[in-house]
Amino acid sequence: MATAAAIDHTKLEAFMGKMIGDMSAAMSGALVIVGAKSGLYKALARGRATSAELAERSGLFERYVREWLAAQAASGFVDYDADSGRYSMGPEQTAALADSNSPVYVADAFEVISSAYIDEPKITAAFKSGRGVGWHEHHECLFRGTERFFRTGYRANLLSSWLPALDGVVEKLERGARVADIGCGHGASTILMAGAFPNSRFTGYDYHDPSIERARQAAEEAGVRGNISFEVASAKEAPPGDFDLVACFDCLHDMGDPVGASRHIREMLKPDGTFMLVEPFAHDELTDNLNPVGRMFYSASTMICTPASLSQEVGLGLGAQAGERRLTEVLKEAGFTRIRRAAETPFNLIIEARP
Repeated sequence: MATAAAIDHTKLEAFMGKMIGDMSAAMSGALVIVGAKSGLYKALARGRATSAELAERSGLFERYVREWLAAQAASGFVDYDADSGRYSMGPEQTAALADSNSPVYVADAFEVISSAYIDEPKITAAFKSGRGVGWHEHHECLFRGTERFFRTGYRANLLSSWLPALDGVVEKLERGARVADIGCGHGASTILMAGAFPNSRFTGYDYHDPSIERARQAAEEAGVRGNISFEVASAKEAPPGDFDLVACFDCLHDMGDPVGASRHIREMLKPDGTFMLVEPFAHDELTDNLNPVGRMFYSASTMICTPASLSQEVGLGLGAQAGERRLTEVLKEAGFTRIRRAAETPFNLIIEARP
């Protein structure tokens, strides 16, 4: 441990300033969940309001609303006008926090973050035992938050850029194709594709029974019927078939045996079929991932993804920041011969693999 004489106080002051900022962000995250669940963001987005006016507008208790608004203003999530005593949200704040159909909506991501705190004792114990913590062992807010947060990115990119980046896939989907969505969770990606391509048949698979139940409900709520179904099965248990497209959205790295899963997926495909692998964005070298996105993904990987993999057979522990080079190695070991990066966003790598 460094002695007082060894400390550079200028550096210490800067570091403590960073820590205070991070502590403030960590504490205020819970209030984002409150704002999203209670409808406060949506209510404030309708127009400027005092705490009393917003409480009346949202049907909530004013004293809580007043304190919540002060915290939101301190965070910069809402604006405060001292002359009028009113709070407001600009179009950018509204897009991120109040409009669930926006391509940059992030409020529900804080439920994923919340699950990390709730499940921390399990993960800390796993550090000592070396055992895994399965996806199904987490608090339900992880499943809920993942569906809503990931759906934002899928809505913004899946139909407009990711599928078109794959060689000949959109044409097949328009004519009529068989598609498997492995590790579909609550079915956000499956439902989007099935709604866009009514001539094709989509089946979502996930080992987590409650997620499959939710996926079926979500499809009904979206009015997507007739060409979609959901079944309980792990990646290596999904039934064989001549699929034109098999997709894995942000889940291969969670699997205990991603090589075996990819090999099974290869066997599910037609000879001219396509495996679309969507994974969290990462550079191949650690030093290139030491940034805010990498910080978020490494943290999520420590609390969710790596423990999930270590809880399963093989337990490779690929991690959410594997990077294109390591993912390509996995796919080659599984028998894929044509592999390329088809598209990317600041948050995702989209890899096309063919037998």
